[in-house]
Amino acid sequence: MKKEKEVELEIEELLENETWKRKNKKYLWELQKFLDLSDNIQEEEIRKIVISQMLKCDKTLTKIAEDIFKKIQEENA
Repeated sequence: MKKEKEVELEIEELLENETWKRKNKKYLWELQKFLDLSDNIQEEEIRKIVISQMLKCDKTLTKIAEDIFKKIQEENA
């Protein structure tokens, strides 16, 4: 069983540069699927708007998740 300090260091590492998200195969697959589908949008301006909005949504969800991770980490400190 991992020591509390080891777990805390792992959480810090995963939070740094969103590595927790980039290591998730399901997330990466879904992201690739979205980008593949968005490539089929013929009108360039609409395609850019759709991708931009999805990235804003992703950033917001990432922030929410990381805030939850940090709160859990603080509660366990």
